[in-house]
Order: sequence, then structure tokens, then C-alpha cells
Amino acid sequence: MVQKPETGSLAPVKWDQIVEEVPELMKFGYQIDTYNFNPPIDSSDMTPVVWTKIARTIKRNYNKYDGFVVLHGTDTMSYTASALSFMLENLDKPIIFTGSQLPVGMIRTDGKENLITAVEIAAAKRKDGSSMVPEVCVYFDFQLFRGNRTTKRDSEQFSAFGSENYPTLAKAGIDIVYNSEFINYPKNKGILKVNSNFNDQVGILKIFPGMNKEIITSILETPNIKGWVLESFGSGNVPTSRWFLNAIKRIIKRGVMVLNVTQCEGGKVNMGHYETSRELQEVGVISGNDITTEAAITKLMFLLGQGLSTSEIQIYLNKSLNGEISE
Repeated sequence: MVQKPETGSLAPVKWDQIVEEVPELMKFGYQIDTYNFNPPIDSSDMTPVVWTKIARTIKRNYNKYDGFVVLHGTDTMSYTASALSFMLENLDKPIIFTGSQLPVGMIRTDGKENLITAVEIAAAKRKDGSSMVPEVCVYFDFQLFRGNRTTKRDSEQFSAFGSENYPTLAKAGIDIVYNSEFINYPKNKGILKVNSNFNDQVGILKIFPGMNKEIITSILETPNIKGWVLESFGSGNVPTSRWFLNAIKRIIKRGVMVLNVTQCEGGKVNMGHYETSRELQEVGVISGNDITTEAAITKLMFLLGQGLSTSEIQIYLNKSLNGEISE
């Protein structure tokens, strides 16, 4: 983003403006080419259509480059990084998402360091010539995270992103130190494939004390809904009100998928550990383990778009596709 002088509001920026602000990029000696979406969008307007556009742009240019950096607004960066981690099959090059909390034209912007280091990580190689981090990642405030493990946790600090349930893949100081034992390296090489079908008939229901029966029942009974991400208390707990459990049971009987994730920043769902989650397990609610809400919603949209049976979707929700849950 850049600040518009006439209004003081923030608006998307084009690449030539970024190069003016970050001339250090040219000192790398890398070949850096740019692909602009016209018009650039605010990340709050992100949709599966744009996820597909990003993925297909990478696919078309995959053999030309050692890695890719995606400049993205922070508000939905974790959603997009999660979505691409599921879409891109046989990935063996880095796709590094980054952005800034302060606009790139401001004196104290964090965007300059974020961009410079993201480019360096995208170009980094191991001794055998393979990519150092062949994953979809988020780089922010001197830390590199697995993209589908991130959540935007702060709107005012430079450390905007966290990955509570998975270690950082690298830390940037005087040197960039890579935690290779936590990086996914492809076992078999194949041709990059983009799986771009998403089903957006899904929703998120956040559990809270004092939920109104009429409102919540009406929401759960939304016509044509295919899946819900249930943001529960603690390790997967919900109120034991019969009306709520019966409403969940009814929609599951109709074939609606319900994935249980924790509202907590860290930790995981452990259904059956408490009585308040045992009944969810009995009616067919699926445990999200330690998945983030961002990864849960994009994974559910992705799986529902693949033409799979209900039982197949349940199996894939319970297993890691690209490191999004611990197994």
C-alpha cells in the first residue's frame, strides 16, 4: 500500500513505485521480473478467483525462475498462503508471501526489509542446487513461517503473524538461519499441477456464551451450505444445550461437513477429552486437530471442490495434505 496524499487513506501500489522505494533489490544481481494484476486489489477483497489467478501465474512461469515472491496485504495473507499450499501439487520451489504493516513509502516502513529478505529466501539454494525452502511460506518481521500454519495476530505491531503450533522455518539476523528439520522437502519430483476448484458454500461459526437458539439454528440451516468450520472453546468444547447439539446432528445427517477448530491461538482440538466435546464426536463432527481457522476454511473449500465423496473428505480432513496439521 501507499498513502494517498489527497485523502490520507491507503491504496494498492504498483511495482514501479516499489522499485523506487527499494532500490536495494537491484544490488542482488538476480533477474527479478514482475507480474502485476491490473488493477491491484486490497487483500480484503480476496476471493478464490484471485487465488486461482495467482496460482496459474506461477504455473505459467514456473520453469523460468528459482522462486516466487507474492506481495499481499496482511489481512488475508494467511488465507491465500493456505489456499495455495493446497492448490499447488508437486511444488519444489519457494513461494514467499510478504507485505508490510506500514506503507512502503513511509520512513519507518517494515516493507523494505520484508521484501528484500523474501527475495533472498526465494533465491536461496542448498548445496545440491535444490531450493532451500520449497514451500508456500509467509515471511514477516525477520521470521519465515509455513504459510498454512500462520495467523495474523496483531494489527499494530510489526510482528503481525504468528505460528503457534509449528516452529519457524527460518530467522533472519546478520545471517538467515534455516531450520531445515522443519522444512518439507519433496520426496518425489513431478510436474507442478494447479488444482483450482473451490466450493465457497462454507461458513465459520464462532461459539460464544449466550448463543441465541433462533439465530444460531437459522444460521446452521442456511440453504445449500456444504460445510461449517466450528470455532469452539479450548480443546474443542461447546455448550451442551440439546437444541445446539440437535441442530449440529441434523445438518450432518444431511451431508454437511462440520470441522471443529479451537478459538485459541495455540493448542489443538482434543474431542472427547471433556464431556462438552464428546457428543460432538458422537454425532460426526470432525476434529481439526491443531489446524488454524485460515487453513481450515480454505482446506474445506478446496476438498469440497474436488468432487470427492463425503467419506473421502472426512479422511482428508483428518490427515495432513501439506503440513497444515500435526500427525
